Amino acid sequence: MAGLYIHVPFCTRRCTYCDFFSQTEMNRKPSYIQAVVNELMQRKEYVGGESVETIYFGGGTPSLLQTADFEAIFDAIRSHYDVLHDAEVTLEANPDDITPAYLATLRAFPFNRISLGVQSFDDGELRMLNRRHNSRQAIEAIEHCRDKGFVNLSIDLIYGLPGQAEAQWENNLLEAVRLDVPHLSAYHLTIEKGTQIYRQAEAGTISPVDEETSERFFYTLINVLTQAGYLHYEISNFCKPDCFSRHNSAYWVGRKYIGVGPSAHSYDLHSRQWNVASLADYIDGYLHRSPVVEKETLTEKERYNEYVITRLRTMWGIPLSDLRETFGKEQSDYFIRRAKPYLRRKLLRETAGTVRILPEGWFISDAILRELIV
Repeated sequence: MAGLYIHVPFCTRRCTYCDFFSQTEMNRKPSYIQAVVNELMQRKEYVGGESVETIYFGGGTPSLLQTADFEAIFDAIRSHYDVLHDAEVTLEANPDDITPAYLATLRAFPFNRISLGVQSFDDGELRMLNRRHNSRQAIEAIEHCRDKGFVNLSIDLIYGLPGQAEAQWENNLLEAVRLDVPHLSAYHLTIEKGTQIYRQAEAGTISPVDEETSERFFYTLINVLTQAGYLHYEISNFCKPDCFSRHNSAYWVGRKYIGVGPSAHSYDLHSRQWNVASLADYIDGYLHRSPVVEKETLTEKERYNEYVITRLRTMWGIPLSDLRETFGKEQSDYFIRRAKPYLRRKLLRETAGTVRILPEGWFISDAILRELIV
């Protein structure tokens, strides 16, 4: 089974923290849609004929696409790919785009999951992040989705904001619990070079939170959501039982996927390739010339490192038998040897031949992973 990711690079304005490839010039959208259609056609053999199990429209702001845009893209997908009848089809959306009329439009297409970029239920935090919506619109978007039959919902939240109090973060989580959203992704703010918030930090007008505060926020996240019945199934992801993100889970367990659109990445288990991070060059490549693509073939060492890093981030962990079968006895023995100190410290646990990170190890998981890779 394979995944299909479509990157929609348009936004009406830039959020202060965002370093994803996007732009605010919508006049290129018709050419972008045609380039996506062409790429879908040209790359249909990339996953070797495997059926498509998940389709994910990410961004940018995919909810800026309209009926004609979706018709063109889905027609191309149906023409060139074998899509499972029960495929998970996700649209990322800004809450203020989610009106009853827009949801009625989505009903004409195979969408069965909506991921809302809520980020916060606090209006002051939303203004700091330069989000387009307010807390009332976020709540209304969730209600509108349910009214129109979209019950498989996810929301994104950000924590560790400059000046954020623990009570504010806990209130965001409690609001998500009250709204009973089935899936939640929570990400610590990362101040990336080139973003507005990076420039503010460099100028000294804001101060990043310290590590001790970050740790408290992280364990507040875990405690509030697990007590409310959510499964902590990946470091940043929580869900009600059977409400996992099938698309993202496929990334973490190492399945093939095609990334379509400017800057989108693809993986066929042996190599990665990615499109140029330029809308003009992407359009020119797929409409007039040859696509601008970079590619790297993964070494055995790189494949092992990725296997460990992605799988150990999840509640499913690393089955030692699969590790040995995939990478051989020597690499498996290396992993076990390096894991032993963390098993003794009860930061890792082995049960039924599978190694997992325990809750006490989640916050320092990056340090643990560095010791387990080569």
